[in-house]
Amino acid sequence: MIHGVSRCWVVILLALSFGFAGAAAAAEYKEGVEYQRIEPAIPTSTGDKIEVVELFWYGCPHCYDFDPYVKRWLMRKPGNVEFIHIPAVFNKEWELHAQAFYAARALGVSGKFHDGLFDAMHQGGQKFPTPASLQTLFAEYGVSKDDFDKAFSSFAVKSQVKRAVQMTKSYGIDGVPVLIVNGKYRIGSRGVRSYSEMLKVVDYLVGKEVAATTKK
Repeated sequence: MIHGVSRCWVVILLALSFGFAGAAAAAEYKEGVEYQRIEPAIPTSTGDKIEVVELFWYGCPHCYDFDPYVKRWLMRKPGNVEFIHIPAVFNKEWELHAQAFYAARALGVSGKFHDGLFDAMHQGGQKFPTPASLQTLFAEYGVSKDDFDKAFSSFAVKSQVKRAVQMTKSYGIDGVPVLIVNGKYRIGSRGVRSYSEMLKVVDYLVGKEVAATTKK
């Protein structure tokens, strides 16, 4: 299967039950096991800061479950790390939701919309298969139909969606959620034991990148 929820990683949450969380914190994570190297590395857009990217889809239940973990990690991330959300695009449905993501950013309602669309899909059972259905959600955040239409169909938003399509391919992913560290390393659910451990691997790789920079 290459579309819809089948693209989402299935993460087995065993860490707390079996006491793996403490062990993972002190682990030496291995390339090819907990993370994969991206070759060639993808250029970053964050200057001197270490770039951490999450690729996701609003319809993915695992992305929805993972989102609170990401929010908590953002509260403690180092100052030299820049986090970027990129909506993965594998088909037209994902592309539509990516377009909505960037339209929300352009309209200044990104945070509210991000949480609202996730909740509406996974708590409310809504699908949002068309621009018109998405517009009704934007209206809840005070966005007029005209403003929505202009942002949704704008050149800037469509350009960002095209880039999201390109980055989905360039990172070599085959499911979500996925984390990318500094354009060099890819972390999915395979090889890790929990959502928490995915972020511990991020911390490990950030430390690896800092150490490499220090040696120069």
